[in-house]
Amino acid sequence: MTNTNIVMIGVSTGGPIVLKRLFGELPQLDAAFVIVLHIPPGMDYRIAKSLASVAAMPVALAEDGDYLRSGQIYLAPGGFHLKLEGNSRIILEEGPRVNFVQPSVDVAMKSLLKPLKRGRMIGVILTGMGRDGAEGIRHIKDLGGTTFAQDQESSAIYGMPQAAAETGAVDFVLPPEKIGRKLVELLSCRLGEQRLAPAVSH
Repeated sequence: MTNTNIVMIGVSTGGPIVLKRLFGELPQLDAAFVIVLHIPPGMDYRIAKSLASVAAMPVALAEDGDYLRSGQIYLAPGGFHLKLEGNSRIILEEGPRVNFVQPSVDVAMKSLLKPLKRGRMIGVILTGMGRDGAEGIRHIKDLGGTTFAQDQESSAIYGMPQAAAETGAVDFVLPPEKIGRKLVELLSCRLGEQRLAPAVSH
């Protein structure tokens, strides 16, 4: 399972709308998608169900002990931090908030380990308030992953994407539709075939 491509997405304010824009355009892809949305318990199931209505891939609330499967979308439930054990097994933990939120994007992203040669790692920060996800994006970049931030014009709140971009660890700054097209491109070619554009693309 550690060879699975992993796309981890962090999002907050404006999240349900932008997630539907992104996944409504994506075909079935060879990757496990893990979404960390700042959301209280009780709202998570409704958002997963809404996303499932437009996504080409099945959507489920992440459960403790689940193993990631390629071609599936996992939404972190409210009230827990989500971590990945060995890049493959979902661990849900209670405990203090991080960056004032739970689940925290940083906690999830920083649990990732350097992938094996056949596994691709991608981090995406979408609209939201605050800085959650900035350190996580830096971590994914340090592991050799590919990183995205939503652009200011399409963001309901530019705080999280801006904080991520300011780390200097973001490869692409794009609106959701272009992020989707780039994901298709990256996940449709073998590792090492793609050539990254300059640090920021519009």
